[in-house]
Amino acid sequence: MMVDLQVCLDYWNVFVLELFEAHNQIEPTASVNMMGLQAQMIPGADGTITAVQQRRQLYSGPLSKLRMLMICRMAKPEEVLIVEDENGNIVRETMKDNDVLVQYKIMRETLIYLSHLDHEDTEQQMLKKLSKQLNGEDWSWNNLNTLCWAIGSISGSMVEEQENRFLVMVIRDLLNLCEITKGKDNKAVIASNIMYVVGQYPRFLRAHWKFLKTVVNKLFEFMHEMHPGVQDMACDTFLKIVQKCKRKFVTQQVGENEPFVSELLSSLATTIVDLEPHQIHTFYESVGHMIQAESDNTKRDEYLKRLMSLPNQKWAEIIGQASQSIDILKNQDVIRSVLNILQTNTSAASSLGPHFFPQISLVFLDMLTVYRMYSELVSSTIAEGGPFASRTSFVKLLRSVKRETLKLIETFVDKAEDLPHIGKQFVPPMMDPVLGDYARNVPDARESEVLSLFATIINKYKGEMLEDVPRIFEAVFQCTLEMITKNFEDYPEHRLKFFSLLRAIGTHCFQALIQLSSPQLKLVIDSINWAFRHTERNIAETGLSLLLEILKNFQASGFQNQFYKTYFLNIEQEIFAVLTDTFHKPGFKLHVLVLQHLFCVVDGLTEPLWDASSVPYQYTDNAMFVRDYTIKLLGASFPNMTPTEVAKFVDGLLSSKHDLPSFKNHIRDFLVQSKEFSAQDNKDLYAEEAAAQRERERQRMLAIPGLIAPGELQDEMVDS
Repeated sequence: MMVDLQVCLDYWNVFVLELFEAHNQIEPTASVNMMGLQAQMIPGADGTITAVQQRRQLYSGPLSKLRMLMICRMAKPEEVLIVEDENGNIVRETMKDNDVLVQYKIMRETLIYLSHLDHEDTEQQMLKKLSKQLNGEDWSWNNLNTLCWAIGSISGSMVEEQENRFLVMVIRDLLNLCEITKGKDNKAVIASNIMYVVGQYPRFLRAHWKFLKTVVNKLFEFMHEMHPGVQDMACDTFLKIVQKCKRKFVTQQVGENEPFVSELLSSLATTIVDLEPHQIHTFYESVGHMIQAESDNTKRDEYLKRLMSLPNQKWAEIIGQASQSIDILKNQDVIRSVLNILQTNTSAASSLGPHFFPQISLVFLDMLTVYRMYSELVSSTIAEGGPFASRTSFVKLLRSVKRETLKLIETFVDKAEDLPHIGKQFVPPMMDPVLGDYARNVPDARESEVLSLFATIINKYKGEMLEDVPRIFEAVFQCTLEMITKNFEDYPEHRLKFFSLLRAIGTHCFQALIQLSSPQLKLVIDSINWAFRHTERNIAETGLSLLLEILKNFQASGFQNQFYKTYFLNIEQEIFAVLTDTFHKPGFKLHVLVLQHLFCVVDGLTEPLWDASSVPYQYTDNAMFVRDYTIKLLGASFPNMTPTEVAKFVDGLLSSKHDLPSFKNHIRDFLVQSKEFSAQDNKDLYAEEAAAQRERERQRMLAIPGLIAPGELQDEMVDS
């Protein structure tokens, strides 16, 4: 049944798209004027327009029926969290149905093409169906749901004036329906639909302050509604709307006594009183977006102070009690409160960016004190209780606080784009409580977030961190490698974050790697080789990117001869091993780039890559030696290929090394034709081409109003 439905939907999608393209005289990939698509028919000398018009008139009846069918049967979008269960109860959705999401995507796309072909018919059918909901003639949960999902799905497809007129009627009717309808389940369904529709139309809300204010106040009402899913959806929709309309909330609107954000902050405590902690965090992130849009520094700092007054009050209370008796911090309820306060701070920091500075400055040193104390408590508990102790709820809770502390600092540093260096002063005080603690701790108590925090710090402050790298290296390198090189499974979080840190150092503090001793540098190269041999895609990719970064940096340094003499053959061998083993296909693009770099760098080396004592034949240059070495290496790996075939492949590599597309195609053709790859799915070898195709498709969709929903467009494209 599902397959038949999919085939039917695919047919209508292709059919309507073809009509739409003919009607607008465009090719599938051609650019389309963003306004007034219906008027875009270009007369042709051969009377094409008449034929197109006739065809359109011929199908107008069936297309109108198809519109109604799409509106009545629209699949559920991802943003809707409230569903009817098998017993007819309205409940919170527990698991996404991927088949339904695929169905929604194709139905949405088809309905947008249908709307462009006749906006008038689309609008009239939707408004007529909505009026039947209001007068009770056609009222049902399913009918209202599918109608509202269809209304939300065509967002962005109308010209602004038409959209405004349409939505004024839709939102008024939905708000009226919510007022006149009795019953908690009924109200939950209507609330869900109001939230979905308004979340899809940020352009309308930005242009109509009274509607925007009414909608946000309605969301605040829904935040007190205990029906499953309503509060979550209210908080999610509030965040979505604020992200797209944030400037409206900090500007004093006509007829208002103060900006909305100030009004909101005055009633903050009562607005969030019924929310769960995770919902409060979303709320704080939303208000952070509002405050971030305020350009007046004094006002912004005052809003921030008011926003954080509730968590700061609780924080001051806990720190005050701890100064009397440190044992208060061991109470599990207190630990949960500390965790919640830190999470609230992180949420606000994520949207405020550098403007969070006054708040983090206020709590930073106390936060490190709590971090240090909880570190010692975790260590002593594990030391006394053995490995099992690390899995107790008490230790897990303590570690959650440590992780959230690190996440808060990392979020602030990462988001401080406009004023990147204001966080640099936070680095020295962290060296011992954070780095020292990581080095001293038992493996099970080491937080992987320490690695990602320092990777973020180095990526942000770049060369300024050069002097700190030896200390970072000393604290985390050896002890982390011991944890992650025993096998490919243990400490998965540490693996990826460790190589991300190493990549940050290799990219921005390369000088620190040059200053390593030979055994230390060998350890770095070995660990990189180990990373890209990993079957976990992210780790392998990070290892390859880091290797490429280091190879380029060594080529530009004064140590290239020494480095490549030591590592060239080892790296080439390791790369060919993963390139040809069929388990590492996703790394193909980077494998190619590394090999191209190696073959190109050969020409610039002034010392021989071969060891004269072990290679009896004297080569005239490195290129000749590398050719012979590569032929022997691949000959051993592909015994089913003749020496002539291998030599031809290697010669092809060397002759195309300065032309990346040819070089890549040469390798790919060789792999696909080889016995190991010929019987396999090799789509990962064509990932770049697939990505380029996806980008072309996105550009096509951007050219047709509504195909990419306004909520998915970048803020700078929609916020004004």
